[in-house]
Amino acid sequence: MSTTASPTTLIPVAATSTLASTSRFTGLSVHFVGIGGCGMSGLARMLHQSDATCTGSDSVQSELTDALRQNGIPISYEQSAAQFPGQCDMVIASAAIKPDHPELLVAQERGINIVTYSEALGMLQIDRTGICLAGTHGKSTTSAILCHALMETGLDPSFIIGATCHQIGGGSRVGSMTIANGPWAGKPGVLVCEACEFNRSFHNHRPTIGLINNIEEDHLDIYGSLDAIIEAFADFARLIPSAEAGGRLLIAHEGAHRREVASGLACKVETFGFNPEADYQVTYDVSSRCVTLAHDGSTLGSWTIVLPGAHNAMNYAAAAILAHWFGADWPTLAKALESFQGIERRTQRLGTRVVEGGGVVVYDDYGHHPTEIEKTLKALRDFEKPKRLICVFQPHQHSRTRFLLDQFAQSFSSADEVIVPHIYFVRDSEMEKTKVSARDLVDRLRSRDISARHLYPFEAIVDYLEAVCRDGDLVVIMGAGPVWQIAKQFYEGSGSC
Repeated sequence: MSTTASPTTLIPVAATSTLASTSRFTGLSVHFVGIGGCGMSGLARMLHQSDATCTGSDSVQSELTDALRQNGIPISYEQSAAQFPGQCDMVIASAAIKPDHPELLVAQERGINIVTYSEALGMLQIDRTGICLAGTHGKSTTSAILCHALMETGLDPSFIIGATCHQIGGGSRVGSMTIANGPWAGKPGVLVCEACEFNRSFHNHRPTIGLINNIEEDHLDIYGSLDAIIEAFADFARLIPSAEAGGRLLIAHEGAHRREVASGLACKVETFGFNPEADYQVTYDVSSRCVTLAHDGSTLGSWTIVLPGAHNAMNYAAAAILAHWFGADWPTLAKALESFQGIERRTQRLGTRVVEGGGVVVYDDYGHHPTEIEKTLKALRDFEKPKRLICVFQPHQHSRTRFLLDQFAQSFSSADEVIVPHIYFVRDSEMEKTKVSARDLVDRLRSRDISARHLYPFEAIVDYLEAVCRDGDLVVIMGAGPVWQIAKQFYEGSGSC
């Protein structure tokens, strides 16, 4: 895809530290290609609020596109050159759109500025007070907790996150154009965004406040090595403005390579974690699910969390710290955090499926990286205490499976049985597909004395679960692909409660 604007030319955040009632998009005619995604639809709503004239196209009609049309944004499902708008100043293209898309070709012929979703999001952040949450794991959960906390404490944020949280109105929201109260009162309104490291897209962001939860090997088809990933996160951190301009970075004391990432930064840097040497110290009681947060040894607050696991305790703590930086008081924050109910496909407890003699608890989870799998399964075993834990895991992308095969094999130690369907094909080449298969993962699991089997299609897996599950079992469906369909079909089978 060709573009006529480089993200490196964007105005620095520090240059927009005054009240902003309009944005650089005001008065522009903007066309969204692939408008139906969570991020793109949220971006369209925000530009629409900024008095841009927005249109869009998508290949599939959905609840998101229907909502946009109700908000006055015309959408076409034809996606052809013929339906491209006559008046257009800018095209924003989803990451899924290929360079030879007919609408992009028309825009190129007409000399219209084409930008990616992440580039446009960076431009929007310049007109807001951007909070960008980065890390290999936990971005969506932490973002949703933070947005809920900000809403409950009266800070009225805008946000675009990569998962659906019905408690906060979905995956995106248009909040206040200015911050009404607290230490940032009068500054541009808060905009919370996930900062995804895939394809280095987070380098297009322009955060005022940044979070780095953790850094691990992932997207090795893009980066090639952990060292390159760490350097990419360091480049992201360098985008945060100086401490004098309000720039702050919250980074995990352990697990985020903070020494390499934070070295030489101009922004204020603080750490959080279970280590007593962290600036913000987190403690977590597994049995009560109580999280306590202290700063330099003095307790700030404590709360009980719905989502089990030490990793989720860290997510809650990070969100709490960020919300407090914007003026949320600790008693109100604690109440907000305790009322958070979770998001779809992140350790989501669907309920209990009725079987002969009792019930089977069913969870749906997005985890697709070895660390996510290991931590989630351990947390669920500790919390639910099942007789057996059966995990259905769909590997996401052939290259990730191949690069991390040994780590995947180690991550299922809390499972009594693992069922593996075909690997979900995303963007791999046909050659990459020949280098690894679901059976390779099954073989590695069996070599570690873990009961594992390769089953397909999804209907066969549902039938198998129907046949083998019994009272006291815990079934966890995991993966970033369409494997959630198995969770839905099994849970809604012959009865649930």
